[in-house]
Amino acid sequence: MRPVNLIPPEERHGSQSPLRTGPLPYLLLGALVALLAGVALLAISGNEISERTDEVVLLKQEDEVAQKRAEDLTAYVQLAALRQQRVETITSLADSRFDWERVMRELSKILPADVWLTNLNASASSGTSSGESASAGGGSGIRGAVAGPALEISGCAKGQEGVAGFATALKEIDGVTRVGVESASIPSAESSAEGGGGSEGGAAGGVSCQTRSFVAQFQMVVAFDAAPAPPSGAAEAEVAATETESSEESSSSSEG
Repeated sequence: MRPVNLIPPEERHGSQSPLRTGPLPYLLLGALVALLAGVALLAISGNEISERTDEVVLLKQEDEVAQKRAEDLTAYVQLAALRQQRVETITSLADSRFDWERVMRELSKILPADVWLTNLNASASSGTSSGESASAGGGSGIRGAVAGPALEISGCAKGQEGVAGFATALKEIDGVTRVGVESASIPSAESSAEGGGGSEGGAAGGVSCQTRSFVAQFQMVVAFDAAPAPPSGAAEAEVAATETESSEESSSSSEG
């Protein structure tokens, strides 16, 4: 015969009795997990904040060192700037120099045998033309229209053909852009007879070169328009001032 348990199921005690737990344990477990996650997140955030704070402190220290280094190098930066400015100014002055020695050498080669000079003035600009040349009549009017270097020439030639040939020969000098003839005259018959045909030449060059009636006296201006005009006196003064400042900066740097 098979035994039968007559105890109602709800009153039975043992492993097979139903559990009556409810949702409370799950709520407690979720709250615990959330608490652990918050603590972990708080710890990680604290570590990151600490690392960022250390980085900020380090960057501030590096910035202070860099600023101090920059302050120490300020004098050298100013010295380098002054040096560059001086080099540019001196380069400008050097570029504006004109090779008068070459011009004189070429002039001696192209000077015709029937031409002789009584006055020659070389000037870098119209403002530097000497008063002697202007008073000598060496093309002062034409010279004033030439901004760059130019030659002012006075002399005599064998007739007007000689003057024209000399003007053409002058154009063979390297760098010549134009030749202006201020005047070219032959003495009149009356002045030649009186022996005073050279009065105009005497006024021009101080020495009369019109010794014959066929001798033409001329005054010319040879222009070098393509050559750079020299800088003003302010540029040269700037070079001197720059050199003085550079010397003072060097002295202060060495003393420091």
